[in-house]
Amino acid sequence: MILDGRDPAAVSAAAQALHAGELVGLPTETVYGLGADAASDTAVAKIFSAKGRPSDHPLIVHVADASGVDHFAREVPAFAHKLMQAFWPGPLTLILPRRPEVGAAAAGGQGSIGLRCPSHPVAQALLLAARALGVHGVAAPSANQFGRVSPTTAAHVQGEFGDGLLILDGGACEVGIESTIIDCTRGVPVLLRPGRITREQVQAACGLRLLDKADVASPAPRASGTLEAHYAPNAKLRLMDGRALQTALDVLGKDFDGATIAVYARSLLRVPSSKVLYRRMPDDVAATAQQLFAVLRDFDVQGVNLIWVETPPETPDWEGVRDRLQRAAAS
Repeated sequence: MILDGRDPAAVSAAAQALHAGELVGLPTETVYGLGADAASDTAVAKIFSAKGRPSDHPLIVHVADASGVDHFAREVPAFAHKLMQAFWPGPLTLILPRRPEVGAAAAGGQGSIGLRCPSHPVAQALLLAARALGVHGVAAPSANQFGRVSPTTAAHVQGEFGDGLLILDGGACEVGIESTIIDCTRGVPVLLRPGRITREQVQAACGLRLLDKADVASPAPRASGTLEAHYAPNAKLRLMDGRALQTALDVLGKDFDGATIAVYARSLLRVPSSKVLYRRMPDDVAATAQQLFAVLRDFDVQGVNLIWVETPPETPDWEGVRDRLQRAAAS
């Protein structure tokens, strides 16, 4: 059932459900999450089962504020503290060394754990209410079946898991793509997943150069949303530049009567056939990120067979959107 996340009684009911070891759908500023008590391996196992997610794929644990980090992390480097001060609450996940006695299932059995403090007011209210009941963190991957398009509305979550799941409605997600993930376990910050918070912002905040996984010798911890193929709609997605898109549409011609195709592009294109669904991608990266997953889901609802997307610009601010589309196209 969907409950109004602005209603204190609904938030209280969701906190009680978490305390009882049940699952809850909750909004964050990035995407909606499927939450459980991060310290309860039994509760966390329900997330893996509901999503069809392999149990060795770690989850991100959401905490109400920086004070919640000490419950799960045994060590926090100085540069990680700077990143928390700069970006929490917000769309940044830090991978930190895990205290061995807590969060093993949420961490996928690893010695590290991903922690984030979301800024969404409904998520904040739920985390505080749950903490008052003894739930110090909520493990919450995206509330969708494993590998598929992430949800950005309460209705998306209900469509994935049905009426039996308690879902707090916090409106459409503001950011729309998942958090930036920084590995803080190797002495320097290492980017595991790009997002709204850019490389330049991370480097400016912590005073260190942000490395890529390929830049360091030791293997990176597993982290959410970093598989080569991920975030995929049911339809096959293909990335093309604007010129290639127009050429492909011209080849189809006005008499095209094959599989229904959807196009999502910044370029103004000539669309010759009514069989082609054309939606314009915003020129602004924040607007594109906010609507990206909803657009892909809508194309699926309309039953298209192919989705052609214009490749985002090769600029740092578009890195998060590029990453999601490249992974979606790899599926």
